[in-house]
Amino acid sequence: MTALCKRSLAALRPLCWVAMALFLTAAAPAVSAEDTVVIHLDEARVIKLPDRATTVVVGNPLIADLSVQPGGLAVLTGKSYGATNFLIMDRSGAVLAEHNVEVQGPTDKIVVVYRGINRATYSCTPECAPRVTLADQTEFFSDTLARMAARNAQSLASGAGAPH
Repeated sequence: MTALCKRSLAALRPLCWVAMALFLTAAAPAVSAEDTVVIHLDEARVIKLPDRATTVVVGNPLIADLSVQPGGLAVLTGKSYGATNFLIMDRSGAVLAEHNVEVQGPTDKIVVVYRGINRATYSCTPECAPRVTLADQTEFFSDTLARMAARNAQSLASGAGAPH
């Protein structure tokens, strides 16, 4: 069909390309509601890839990420609120699967404190402690993230001297 569009008269060429786009859209697999994967923010889920899968494309990697693992598996991680999709293709570029991804808010017990327009989120499982959550006040978010990084560094440092 591409050769036909290239050889057509100049005046009809745009119509030929529109016809080809409509044909390819109709031939593409439709994504239905049951093809939607729901995942929660900051959580991961293991997904089995089709046998011939060689390429994975994520529509918006700011919302979700898909990392391919050995053994035909992939890990889907919710990174931000919203919806996107991912495609799984074989070597020839044929789409083996397409899924929508919906990233929803956290499922643990949280308390959100508003001070005017400023927001701070606390995870209350079982006691309330600051939590790094998108949309929190910048200073609260940065301070909580810095505390987490310092705690992780201390854990790594104390584990480095421990006997194995």
